[in-house]
Amino acid sequence: MVSSTRDISSVHHQSNWCNWKRVSAAGLVIGSLTKISILLQMQCNSSTTLFSFFLPRLPTSPFISSSSSNPKSFTNCSQSTNHNNPHPILPSPDSHSHPNAATARIPTPPWVKGPLRLQPHELANLSNNPPKPRKPLESAEEKADKALTAKESGVRGKKAMSKIVRSIETLPGNQQQSPVVVDSSSFSLGSSDSDDANKKLPWVREEKVVRYRLKKDKVVTQAELVLDQDLLERLRAEAARMRIWVKVKKLGVTQRVVDEIKSAWETNELAMAKFDLPLCRNMDRAREIVELKTGGLVVWTWKDSLVVYRGCNYEVAKNSGISNMVDDDIYGIPGEELSLFQREGDRLLEGLGPRFVDWWMPKPLPVDADLLPEVVPGYMPPSRRWPPYGRPQLKDTELTSLRKLARILPTHFVLGRNRRLQGLAFAILKLWQNSNIAKIAIKWGVPNTDNEQMANELKRLTGGVLLLRNKFFIILYRGKDYLPSEVATLVSERETEIRRCHLDEESSRKKAADSVHIVVDPSLNSSKTGTLYEFWDIQNKFGGLVKGKKENELQLEAEKANLERELRIQERKLFILEMKIENSMRELTKLNSEWVPTENDADREILTDEERECFRKIAQKLRSSLVLGRRGVFDGVVEGLYQHWKHREVVKVITMQRTFTQVIYTAKSLEAESGGILVSVEKLSKGHAIILYRGKNYRRPQKFHSENLLTKREALQRSILMQRIGVSRYSLFISSM
Repeated sequence: MVSSTRDISSVHHQSNWCNWKRVSAAGLVIGSLTKISILLQMQCNSSTTLFSFFLPRLPTSPFISSSSSNPKSFTNCSQSTNHNNPHPILPSPDSHSHPNAATARIPTPPWVKGPLRLQPHELANLSNNPPKPRKPLESAEEKADKALTAKESGVRGKKAMSKIVRSIETLPGNQQQSPVVVDSSSFSLGSSDSDDANKKLPWVREEKVVRYRLKKDKVVTQAELVLDQDLLERLRAEAARMRIWVKVKKLGVTQRVVDEIKSAWETNELAMAKFDLPLCRNMDRAREIVELKTGGLVVWTWKDSLVVYRGCNYEVAKNSGISNMVDDDIYGIPGEELSLFQREGDRLLEGLGPRFVDWWMPKPLPVDADLLPEVVPGYMPPSRRWPPYGRPQLKDTELTSLRKLARILPTHFVLGRNRRLQGLAFAILKLWQNSNIAKIAIKWGVPNTDNEQMANELKRLTGGVLLLRNKFFIILYRGKDYLPSEVATLVSERETEIRRCHLDEESSRKKAADSVHIVVDPSLNSSKTGTLYEFWDIQNKFGGLVKGKKENELQLEAEKANLERELRIQERKLFILEMKIENSMRELTKLNSEWVPTENDADREILTDEERECFRKIAQKLRSSLVLGRRGVFDGVVEGLYQHWKHREVVKVITMQRTFTQVIYTAKSLEAESGGILVSVEKLSKGHAIILYRGKNYRRPQKFHSENLLTKREALQRSILMQRIGVSRYSLFISSM
């Protein structure tokens, strides 16, 4: 009987366990299908009903649909179990197919709280934040007004500029006939409106307006015009394999470089030259200079190197044609088209002097100032006059504008000499008649050049205004008070004529005064106001009222007044010094009250003479030491002692105090504050060394800072106050002597 009962209970238990497993499996299936249906409804709302029609009808478990015959009761039950759920749980449509449903009730799983399906016009909002209201769309008129008045970001970017360019290109005057291009992105599917047809799809990007830098036109060299193409290719192939070159330094293509190139031509038809600053920055100009001075042809150029070909008829033409080539380089090769900038620069520099052929920048070639005469007989600085109510000095804005103007001007002169610049000054005055600014470059590689000395010499000789001076350029402005030579000549002639007229008037006035004699009689009844007679009358009337004093009495009174004034000044100074001393003493007393020196411990370790001598020798060999400054003994010094004692037994403290009593007082203070043992005090070449031993029973303290000592800032303030008091008392002592 007992065994049968056990079998029945076990069977009942197994059936309950199987039922619970079925319920959990059904709940998992329902939750996963619910999530899938919600996601599909969110992705495409229009196809929700079609997809839900093909979903299979889910059979509900008998344990869940206990009251499926009454849908209202099921709804009420679900609402009672979860009051915070805003979505009602819909009953299953197949709940009536299970008549043998159990009466057991279990809580609703958390994944079945939401609705299984949504209507086609409904969307599930799974976020906690409510949707934000949309802003009303602006009309076209409001947008136009806003674009004119309001400040918006992005109106000057690349997109805005590209729109402006497109709008300008589409103007009636700028439209050109072009072939029709069919854009597939302009078509739209399922819409016939013109507005929708003009809209572009989101993945179609706008074309960017890209403005590329114009490529510099390749310069046709003389070798390409003269030599045959096969010969040129052969020479370039040989030039690429060359590894021996002539070094061209900062001075440029000098006679030494030309001689080395010609000596290389004796054994080889090619010679390589490698350039240094500044010619390596302008290899076109370097090629022209090399071809000009050597008479060869540059056939290959690479970075800062070039290869020169001596030519087919080198033996015949090596000693001819150099002077003509120099003239051609200055005034241009015949048939070559010169730019307007170069033509105007040559016209401006014409007649000022010989040109600098080794110029490392583009043409026009400047004037070589070193070839101008050092002394010009009869040279005088120009006369200068500025208009009335004007100032000859330049304002900051004027100086800035003149410097900007000088940047674009060609270089007029090239200078490598510091002194004796009268020839250059005369050429600058001649240039100032046509140009307000003189731009002078300093030669590269010339030893002992001093731009400051050059600028001062030119300012003294010309009287101009220095706009800029550095190691590359000197720029001089002729000034507001500058007068051209013609105007200065007219002014001097006019002044001479006016002076002559003044002299004639003065001589005629003297002749007229000598011819007419006027007798002045003081007895006549005339006014005496402002005359000598009026002064004599006043002296006769009121002279007796003033007490007569002798000269020595006046000097005595003046000396007494000076002494009284000096005494008042000294009393004022004494009062100020006493106030300073009093204030300093008050602050010093306040700081001294915060400092409580530690007394020496009566129970101290005793060192023998041998131990002291040993520690003293150890300390003398130490390289590391602790330097004591003007602050004296404060908490940072004691902390430094502890840090030294962490690695060694002995520490050496160096102090720069002069009197020995102060040194002994400092040593005893360090011994008392640190708890160490004073070994000795040694005299050094500069200052004294205090040697301290940490002791045999030393233990590293847990707290480094001492509360009874001053901080670093307070110690510095105390030192300054003591110094101030000492200086004030010394001033009092000096003034009392």
